[in-house]
Amino acid sequence: MKKVLAIVLAVACLLPCLLPCLLLAGCGGQKEGIEVVFYHTMGANLRAVLQKYIAEFNKVHPEITIVESSIGGYDDVRDQVITELQSGKQPALAYCYPDHVATYLRSRKVVDLNTYINDPDVGLTAEQIADFIPGYYEEGTLFGDTSKMYTLPFSKSTEVMYYNKTFFEANGLSVPDHWFSTGAGDTTSMEYVVSRIKEIEPTSIPLGYDSEANWFITMTEQLKTPYTAAVDTVEERFLFDNDQNYEFCSKIREWYQKGWMTTQAIYKGYTSGLFTNTKPNEEGKVIHSYISIGSSAGATYQCPAANDDGTYSFEVGIAEIPQADASNKKVISQGPSVCMLQQKNKAVNDAAWLFLKYLLTSPEFEAEFSMTSGYVPVLRSTFSLDAYKEFLSGANYDKTGIAALSAKICMEQENSYFTSPAFVGSSDARDQVGELLVAFISAPADSTESSLKQLFKDAYNRCVSLNK
Repeated sequence: MKKVLAIVLAVACLLPCLLPCLLLAGCGGQKEGIEVVFYHTMGANLRAVLQKYIAEFNKVHPEITIVESSIGGYDDVRDQVITELQSGKQPALAYCYPDHVATYLRSRKVVDLNTYINDPDVGLTAEQIADFIPGYYEEGTLFGDTSKMYTLPFSKSTEVMYYNKTFFEANGLSVPDHWFSTGAGDTTSMEYVVSRIKEIEPTSIPLGYDSEANWFITMTEQLKTPYTAAVDTVEERFLFDNDQNYEFCSKIREWYQKGWMTTQAIYKGYTSGLFTNTKPNEEGKVIHSYISIGSSAGATYQCPAANDDGTYSFEVGIAEIPQADASNKKVISQGPSVCMLQQKNKAVNDAAWLFLKYLLTSPEFEAEFSMTSGYVPVLRSTFSLDAYKEFLSGANYDKTGIAALSAKICMEQENSYFTSPAFVGSSDARDQVGELLVAFISAPADSTESSLKQLFKDAYNRCVSLNK
């Protein structure tokens, strides 16, 4: 009798560990040799964090091989996934934004994660679901059917404003908190500040903005002007061709013509390079910016290289992006979520779920990922970890300190976050308005109003034709 009892107890203890194996073995696939391909956009520093946790995962699941692959930027991941969906060679997991997933849904190969989340054996517990920050978690249901969950949040970011604190203090400049001047005496508008910087240093390009699409979309949110709508009629989905949007683009065009600003596409590189530049050109002049608006997750790239003695050429300050209306603060919610794409062998999807669950319910992973990059954790429990508390309280001026400050600014903007409607064609709208802004502000100085307005009509027509 004692031997029987011992066997029963042993089996009971092993059952939680056996369930994932039983899942893999009982779904038409093989238990061993399962390969899960994961597309993402991580650079070397974040890949090192990911690979560390893959190694930890493999101690529990040596039968699963995680093949992680960095595919350029987010749009590069999107484009490659779209291509591979057509040939049936799509990855099991991919970084994504809502508008990307809306496009993938055309293929009917996006897995409803609720089939795993609600599984009594390998799903998420009520406590694990509650640990996700609600706004981030609910993003996975914003595809027209709230009973289905197509994404899980991986890590989040937003746009923040980096500025050369040393230069600002030396020249008595205020950190801008709104875009356009309200009249004489307004010294806190971006319009005033960039004009003043240009006066102080005529060779500078005062402002660099990385994402043209983000700038356009954010302005429509701040100004409450039409952008897109998730409706059935294709022609009525794209609303950005209007006089209100033409007006703010015209103001930005004036800034560009005066040499006050540039963007990533015009500069032909991330504007953090312009912000941190200390190298003279062929004429012996150092051309750089003093304000850079970009992702909070790119905070470490906004820090100038340290001098040989450990000092820095200037100190970086970080603030919220300017607003058009203080009573309607809006800042774009960014940062990757992850979607799962259907595989020919269901065992691969099952294995992908085990890895996804392992990674995204780990506050330690979220903390390390954030401390390495400036991304904001998606789990509440991360903020209770001693290591993360210490990270956020750090006051040292270096790349780690900048990442910590960036994360804090992100959290301060949490109530201002917005996400644009996700629908078939929303990704095209984002692409088109980004290209539109570049074409509009950099058009020849003698361009007529009708030719500039035609740029809006052309972008609208391309959106419609791509979704017919």
